[in-house]
Amino acid sequence: MSSMPMVLEAVVCRENMQRAWQRVRSNRGAAGVDGRTIDQTAERLRDDWPRIRGELLAGRYQPQPVRRVDIPKPDGGMRMLGIPTVTDRLIQQAIAQVLQPHFDPTFSASSFGYRPGRSAKDAVKRVRDHIAAGNRWMVDMDLAKFFDRVNHDVLMARLARRIEDKRLLGLIRRYLQAGLMAGGLVSPRREGTPQGGPLSPLLSNILLDDLDKALERRGHAFVRYADDCSIFVRSKRSGERVLASVGRFLEQRLRLQVNQAKSAVARPWERSFLGYTVTWHHQPRLKVAPHAVLRCRQKIKTMLRAARGRRLDRVCSDLRRVLIGWLNYLSLAEVRSTFEVLDGWLRRRLRAIIWRQWKRPATRRRRLIERGLDADRAWKSAVNGRRPWWNAGASHMNQAIPTRFLRSTGLVSLVEEHRKLSCAY
Repeated sequence: MSSMPMVLEAVVCRENMQRAWQRVRSNRGAAGVDGRTIDQTAERLRDDWPRIRGELLAGRYQPQPVRRVDIPKPDGGMRMLGIPTVTDRLIQQAIAQVLQPHFDPTFSASSFGYRPGRSAKDAVKRVRDHIAAGNRWMVDMDLAKFFDRVNHDVLMARLARRIEDKRLLGLIRRYLQAGLMAGGLVSPRREGTPQGGPLSPLLSNILLDDLDKALERRGHAFVRYADDCSIFVRSKRSGERVLASVGRFLEQRLRLQVNQAKSAVARPWERSFLGYTVTWHHQPRLKVAPHAVLRCRQKIKTMLRAARGRRLDRVCSDLRRVLIGWLNYLSLAEVRSTFEVLDGWLRRRLRAIIWRQWKRPATRRRRLIERGLDADRAWKSAVNGRRPWWNAGASHMNQAIPTRFLRSTGLVSLVEEHRKLSCAY
């Protein structure tokens, strides 16, 4: 591998910094520990940039601590983000733009996360191909708190193989060691590269490239997306050996640990990868993973709880944005029954909202009559004493609020939208 001499000048050159600034501005993002927004930082950099540039080239620049933000994980627990200041995001982005073209071409063809021209959908397709080739056992590996436990010395040794500029290496190490501010107190950081900075994704790929190369040397079929790695083998026994040997490699060579509680050797249709799972057929078909459906339902429930007093067309407009985004990501799914079930569930949720909005039995009777029910049936339905969810699934509400009415208010059909997206592919 060739090294890259004197790349710090390439980092701070005018053209690279301008591209980095455009990227940081387009990503927007919150302020760091200095409290300065993007616009406020732009004003300040007009005066401060010559000094900062000089400190960078002299190897004296000291990054500010990152601001700690904890966000809930979809499957429970909390994920720690480290939000750098806008100035440090700018410098990290400039470094990433220079390093990425040198490192990325040497990465494994089975690595898909945080790489230009590659996506989660590409990774999912590769998973399906490995299973179709007869690898009907999956070693599903979960790295324990990967971004929080990256060993700085191990990572810097990988960078030093390719980068000769000691100033750049020192700058990257200072970014790794920049303190973490929480509750007004700054704590030192001796390991980890918190998510939130533009440089962390590239650094994670550089570290885990050793894992990719080891799997390639052993001839394994695998797919890695960031710290999610799945290896595909032909027998359970083989999978158990692979899980044990890869665990030893990660611990001994990269100082990382496999989360044994979340890792397993199992059939692919019993596990999920990036929101998808597969059917058991010899030519497997992609389907939406159950946990992805559950998260979608939970999000919709939260939206609809806040929408009980709003007009239905506005509620459906908000739902459309969420559902189309969800579908765009899961458009590779070949099993449509998931979307059919979710469509029916969503229509019932909306009918329950309408039933609640009608409130009183007299109002419900009047509305049901207006919508085509005879007076006797309307009255019996209005005073049945059942809860809104039961009524939403009953025949009187299905007749009074048919699917065509809900569609006229803007409700999107997941089945139809998925069909359109499938045709586009």
